[in-house]
Amino acid sequence: MKLTAELVPSTVWFSSLYRLLPREVWNRLREDIIRENGRKCQICGETEGTMNLHERWHYDDLTNVQKLEGFILLCRMCHNVKHIGLTGILADEGKLDYNEVIRHFCKVNNCSEKEFEEHVNNAFIVWKKRSQRQWTQDFGEYEKYLKK
Repeated sequence: MKLTAELVPSTVWFSSLYRLLPREVWNRLREDIIRENGRKCQICGETEGTMNLHERWHYDDLTNVQKLEGFILLCRMCHNVKHIGLTGILADEGKLDYNEVIRHFCKVNNCSEKEFEEHVNNAFIVWKKRSQRQWTQDFGEYEKYLKK
């Protein structure tokens, strides 16, 4: 699938580079990546609206290491899919249309709503298992931003 849900284990919530960096440093990093890649969603190609800088993490389930591999620019809808857990909460609060997110996922992946539901259910199964562990975070080459 081109567009997938990525649920962050609850044991590392609020410890992303986004949360740890001063806002001006994060914004500078975001602008650098927009300059390098162009101002478009790197999954669906959307060019309208704000582009969100999304952290790409790799989870080693054997060593319990969460490693920051890089970043990807995402439109609002693709970013909502990536953070489908938060998206569900916001939809319940009436802050966004969950069906619109489902339609976007299905369009990008050329799949059915049933496939969306299966994908999200599987993502939550993985999330539940990973949330039972303590993770060591490795910011890799981006560690330097934390020392500024």
